[in-house]
Amino acid sequence: MQTIMNAIGGVLTKSTSPRTQPVFNPATGEQSGILPLSTKAELDAAVAAAKLALPAWADMPPLRRTRFMFRFKQLLDENTDRIAKAISAEHGKTHADAVGEVQRGIEVVDFACGIAHLLKGEFSRHVGPGIDTHSDRQPVGVCAGITPFNFPAMVPLWMYPVAIACGNTFILKPSERDPSAVMIVFELFKQAGFPDGVLNVVHGDKEVVDAILTHPDIKAVSFVGSTPIAEYVYRTGTYHGKRVQALGGAKNHMIVMPDADMDKAADALMGAGYGSAGERCMAISVAVPVGEETANKLVETLAPRIRQLKIAPATDPEAEMGPLVTKQHQQKVLGYIDQGVKEGAELVVDGRGFKLQGYENGYFVGGTLFDRVTSDMTIYREEIFGPVLSVVRSPNYDHAVKLINQHEYGNGTAIFTRDGDAARSFADRIEVGMVGINVPIPVPVAYHSFGGWKRSLFGDHAIYGPEGVHFYTRLKTVTTRWPDGIKSGAVFTFPSTQH
Repeated sequence: MQTIMNAIGGVLTKSTSPRTQPVFNPATGEQSGILPLSTKAELDAAVAAAKLALPAWADMPPLRRTRFMFRFKQLLDENTDRIAKAISAEHGKTHADAVGEVQRGIEVVDFACGIAHLLKGEFSRHVGPGIDTHSDRQPVGVCAGITPFNFPAMVPLWMYPVAIACGNTFILKPSERDPSAVMIVFELFKQAGFPDGVLNVVHGDKEVVDAILTHPDIKAVSFVGSTPIAEYVYRTGTYHGKRVQALGGAKNHMIVMPDADMDKAADALMGAGYGSAGERCMAISVAVPVGEETANKLVETLAPRIRQLKIAPATDPEAEMGPLVTKQHQQKVLGYIDQGVKEGAELVVDGRGFKLQGYENGYFVGGTLFDRVTSDMTIYREEIFGPVLSVVRSPNYDHAVKLINQHEYGNGTAIFTRDGDAARSFADRIEVGMVGINVPIPVPVAYHSFGGWKRSLFGDHAIYGPEGVHFYTRLKTVTTRWPDGIKSGAVFTFPSTQH
């Protein structure tokens, strides 16, 4: 049974912490590894290594930093299948889904390879008599990332490649539930030739998180996870003087208009609602059909497809959905289904009794569909993070938009329609950060930026893309005048273009 190691100053080290946590295979329920929960002293050592590596790395020309990033990207391409297998073994998502996760992470590395262009500042000549002004984006310093279980490879790759390309050094605190993929990627990072200390990995729980949030030498923190923890990370980190971006939870709605192609809408909801067993912050968990006839057609189309879902371990190449990540999370999702029944929602497809022969101890939940859900129900208000889709019937389009805008989360949303006017109105009026028009999971490509609104994002910057470059750099503006342009005598008025 493997023991997960830290990576500090370029060296794999076993934590000396007496506290450990088991790592499980969610398809079988069997323990596959041991994760030591690192100490504050080990986090301090990682910060010291990052701080030591920072001056030379930040001073390196961006084109030279990019050469390391290109080698890293090539190694990721060559090892995608290996990384995906590690994800599936500890998270449970299907192999094809895990491959897609790795590829979306690599796209951000692709983006980071263009950092020399992205760091270019602006120049204005002769802004005043003999005066020029230019701007520059400089590294923040030692940065840290705290990442979730649902994308153990992709979300870290959304953070540190951009931070490191910008000239920062980085400390990563991955999820305790599926840590192996991160260590494979670190092995490739080291193989790419990056200097020791540029990237460090420290495994742990709240003790390490709090040490990150309070450490005076960490200048910026990125976080992805649940909203309560995102808010805690944001408040604690900013209180201690850090720049923080904290991405939280979601309750993503998809409006289905009467003119939508019902088969295509149902296909979209199947993938967006049940892919990765619903453990995605961009999963569609609420379908909002407009009109009773639309709702009836949608439920009639969805129900048989959900019952026919191919649920299996990731080792089955035909699997469409795998298990949930842990026993505890499985029980939490089952509790939400119980609560939905208790509060009066109509349970059309019940996933609570699902058992897979030969995998009876796995953390499986069958696809579940509720109809006639109302906005006061727990299953509507809270993020379930499981294979549970709720249908909230809406009498008209305006009511559907109002429903979405009144929810506390504003991460992602979608509308399925053939009506250009409705689509344009939806994109303009909806108070959500990422919008899909006939696209059920509107995750932006790497050269745009990912981020929600309302209680789905704490901080002023979204993640990766141009917003990521701005988060991991500080703007400096320099105004220059040489002696030939300076008139004799002191000037006591506020400087302007007239002086």
